[in-house]
Amino acid sequence: MRIARFSIDGNVAFGAVEGEGTAESGGLVLDIIKGIPYTDFELSGTKVPLSKVRLLPPVLPNKVVAIGRNYAEHAAELGNEVPDVPVAFFKPTTSVIGSGDAIEYPSFSNELHHEAELAVVIGRMCREVPRERVKDVIFGYTCANDVTARDAQQREKQWARAKGFDTSCPLGPWVETDLDPRDLTIQATVNGEQRQLGRTSDMIRSIEDLVVHITEAMTLLPGDVILTGTPAGVGPLNVGDEVAVTIEGIGTLTNKVIKRG
Repeated sequence: MRIARFSIDGNVAFGAVEGEGTAESGGLVLDIIKGIPYTDFELSGTKVPLSKVRLLPPVLPNKVVAIGRNYAEHAAELGNEVPDVPVAFFKPTTSVIGSGDAIEYPSFSNELHHEAELAVVIGRMCREVPRERVKDVIFGYTCANDVTARDAQQREKQWARAKGFDTSCPLGPWVETDLDPRDLTIQATVNGEQRQLGRTSDMIRSIEDLVVHITEAMTLLPGDVILTGTPAGVGPLNVGDEVAVTIEGIGTLTNKVIKRG
């Protein structure tokens, strides 16, 4: 099931996406969900065309835990070794935007990069999750773009500013709850030109590895997001560019880059 979060007439709700097509092409409707989708929920039967609503980030995470250098070719393209353990960092909630929202080019950077990623959405509070129970705590999957100020990342030993600035974490367009994430095509285009093309099967550490590793240290809450790393092909974004992240079985997350201020 595809679960979207949206606003209409000043109200925010969740809805199940029905029909065929994309967020841009039309043909999709939303069956409004009663309540929130992390527990047992009912569909209201009230349906609205997706074209009549504004898509919001599909979740509002308490935290986004991101994993760096989880694809060997990406580590190599930036001159880095594959780490012995997963490299984890945080992106704040203020970095999260939805499909169609603008990425604001930060004033402290001259080298902004896209990073297409599969995002894992947590469905229940969990800590110290055993490998065999990882599937039980996952709500679903969505597309993400770990937008990075590459020059700031290189000159600052800590990645908080380079990867945590406002609008640096586009998520969307919705969450797919029924998906096998182990071997999916993941790609990024800029102005229609393909930049990244990889498969989630190329991850160095699996989703099970990452959930176990992260929850050894911290509690994850419903709606929290794990970014699983990016394949090779990251590259520059400029003001005016349109960047799209497409993941097989989920859909396409699209954002334009604008000048901040």
